[in-house]
Amino acid sequence: MELNLPKYNARIRNDNGLLKIHDRIRQKFVALTPEEWVRQHFINHLIDNLGYPQSLMANEIGVTLNGTRRRCDSVVFNHAGKPLVIIEYKAPEVSISQKVFDQIVRYNMVLHAAYLFVSNGLNHYCCSIDYTDGSYSFLKEIPPYINL
Repeated sequence: MELNLPKYNARIRNDNGLLKIHDRIRQKFVALTPEEWVRQHFINHLIDNLGYPQSLMANEIGVTLNGTRRRCDSVVFNHAGKPLVIIEYKAPEVSISQKVFDQIVRYNMVLHAAYLFVSNGLNHYCCSIDYTDGSYSFLKEIPPYINL
């Protein structure tokens, strides 16, 4: 499926009828779902085009909120090991709605990241949070890591 992200040479294999894509963060092949297709393109764009250090990124990070275990799709950390960015992916056919933003904000109640990214591969949103005054603002584009 065509996305609004730069193409990359995805490593895909067929395991007994199940297509899998290589996740360069987790260093393993994972089931190729539409959401995973978006994740891998987005991650590769962050690393290859925007200078995000692969060593400071993690996929499928567990968080506990109100006693319920959840998983953040991706988290980018700063050099001190604190969450800097939380990323939520949706399949291209899933609209980015208030419900999606509510989901990532709930994760951020635990992680306290300065940036929230949401993407369905076609539309990308970036929100910057200012904890000093409790405000947030949407940025026009995903910033390079050096600008965070």
